[in-house]
Amino acid sequence: MKKVLTIAGSDSGGGAGIQADLKTFSARGVFGMSVITALTAQNTIGVQGVLEIEPEFVGKQIDSIMEDIGTDCWKTGMLSDAKIIKMVADKAIFYKVGLIVVDPVMVAKSGDVLLKNEAIETLKADLMPLASIITPNIHEAEVLTGMVIDSPSKAKQAAIKIKEMGAKNVMIKGGHAELAKYAKGATDVLYDGT
Repeated sequence: MKKVLTIAGSDSGGGAGIQADLKTFSARGVFGMSVITALTAQNTIGVQGVLEIEPEFVGKQIDSIMEDIGTDCWKTGMLSDAKIIKMVADKAIFYKVGLIVVDPVMVAKSGDVLLKNEAIETLKADLMPLASIITPNIHEAEVLTGMVIDSPSKAKQAAIKIKEMGAKNVMIKGGHAELAKYAKGATDVLYDGT
C-alpha cells in the first residue's frame, strides 16, 4: 500500500486540512499519515482562530514518520509561517522526497487569509522548486503571480508564470465563481510545460 503524508493544518469543521486529506487518501486506497502545522477553530461560516505549531515540533513530527514508516509522497496544505515552510522544505531535501504535492493554502473559501504575507516569498523560494505539482485556486494563483485572473486565457498565463517559479507541474483550480462564470462552468488549468 502506498503511504502518503499530509503536512497541513487541522480543520475542526472537517471540510479541509488534514481531515479532508485523510478522507481523500482513504478513498483512494493509500495509507495516510499527518503532520499538523496549525490548529484552527473553523466551521462553514469562517475561521474563528488559528494556533500555530512550533516549527521545531513540525520537524519532529516529520522525523517520526520518516525514520519509521517512510512515505511515497508528501502533500502540503496550510503552512502559515515562513519558519514552518522552511522546516518542511529542509526536511523534504534531507529525506530526498521524490513526490511533493504543494497546495499553497493562502485563503480559505470563506475569504479568511491563512498565509502570512512574509511567508509567501519563502513558499516561492524554498518549497515551490521542490513541488511535483502545485495546486493553487484562482485567488492563490493571483497572489503568487500578481495577476488578476478573470478568464481561462489569464489562468493559462498564470500557470506558465507559476511554472517558471520552479514547480514541475501547475494545476490552477478553477472552481471559484470568478473564473467559472467566464468559462461557463468550473475549469481547471493544468500546465506541464507543453
